[in-house]
Amino acid sequence: MTKAPLTGQKKPKYVHAFADRHGRDRIYFNKPGQAKIALSGPLYSEAFWIDYHKAKAGEKIVKEGAGASKTVAGTIDALIAKYYQSADFLSNAPTTQRNYKSVLEPFRKDHGAKTVANLRREHINAILNKRALTSTAQAKNLGKRLSTLMKFAVDFGLAKDNPMIGVKKVKHVEQHYEMWTDADIAQFRAYWGEETPQRQALEILIYTGLRRSDAVKLGPKHVKDGSIKITTQKTKAVLEFPVHPKLQPFLKTRNNGRIANIATYITTMHGKARSEKAFTNWIKEAADEAHLPPHRSPHGLRRASCRALAEAGCSVWEIMSITGHQNSEEVQAYVADIDKKKLGASAIEKWTSAS
Repeated sequence: MTKAPLTGQKKPKYVHAFADRHGRDRIYFNKPGQAKIALSGPLYSEAFWIDYHKAKAGEKIVKEGAGASKTVAGTIDALIAKYYQSADFLSNAPTTQRNYKSVLEPFRKDHGAKTVANLRREHINAILNKRALTSTAQAKNLGKRLSTLMKFAVDFGLAKDNPMIGVKKVKHVEQHYEMWTDADIAQFRAYWGEETPQRQALEILIYTGLRRSDAVKLGPKHVKDGSIKITTQKTKAVLEFPVHPKLQPFLKTRNNGRIANIATYITTMHGKARSEKAFTNWIKEAADEAHLPPHRSPHGLRRASCRALAEAGCSVWEIMSITGHQNSEEVQAYVADIDKKKLGASAIEKWTSAS
């Protein structure tokens, strides 16, 4: 097999490749602040991509002769490695890629050496049933990922038949984040004054309906001519909608409580952007301090925002244009417990004005 050239093609991020003084190809994963990791060659070969993705994910690479075995063609291990290299996988957001790997890697560890051609529906049913005994949520997620994986295998000729066809669906009742009630929101506002960062965060979540991953990134660069325009991190959807009048006073950047020229509205006390996880814990702590019921999270405020939009008479599609949801069924589940009295009054008002 002819080697791929080491030059002339843009290399993947952090890859350093060269020919040493003996003419041998040397390929390294060289991320700043980390030890250099030797990768298998040739560059752009299957072995290279397997090592590259392992290095990028922080996984240990064990070379031949040190207890490792080659990825055998036709195995589940090889299929998953190819899937990780595909546009189907790499087009997802980094957080989504990590989530998918967290589901597939345990499956790969247990079944990677097995042959894809021998995988049958009854085998998958048994695997999912065993997982469901400890967690129906994990079993359901594994079923989703395997459906994607096996469709990829069939589409690219890596499997003749799709063993997921006819697989028994895992019964799992979704546990949604608890929605904040109007009383919860009023109590939070009464406790946290308008000049506090906790109050600012609540108003941003309420009047934008953004996911926490987008709320923590929202800043002045996303607000222009009275509108918010932001590309969501999870789905890459572009959202654009007018700033709610009640949100406008809270669109200020702060550093140690003072107005400052920084990148995001939601920051730490030192003026740095908050991470998603830290933001969730911070809101939960603020809710606890305001003596709200337990389990009050940013996602619960996203649900409350959907409810408020529905009670104002907005359609599911109008709500999705604000919140960035890709699935109308999810929005319908969010607003299933809306105040029907409020919605009825809004409907009659619209009907009256149209008469």
